[in-house]
Amino acid sequence: MDKSKMERTIQILWPSFLVAGVMDILMFAMFDPMEIMYQGAALFDSRLAAYSSVFFIFWLFGASSSILTCYFQCSISQSKRFCKIPKSHSST
Repeated sequence: MDKSKMERTIQILWPSFLVAGVMDILMFAMFDPMEIMYQGAALFDSRLAAYSSVFFIFWLFGASSSILTCYFQCSISQSKRFCKIPKSHSST
């Protein structure tokens, strides 16, 4: 993986990781994971499973949002697969 792709990956995953952490804290400050029910049964067997599962779901949504932001920032001339860092900003 070259440097520009690594930078782009970090720019997508790091902010989404931070947002997922904050959302996880807020979610479980309001709800006890052992009281979350689905069809009359507890959704999670343990609190750790609840914290981990919900964190990764929030991280996935945050990363999806960041990827879409990069996608829509791309100009017509750039690849639509991933937003590339302009050459004027790269340090080579």
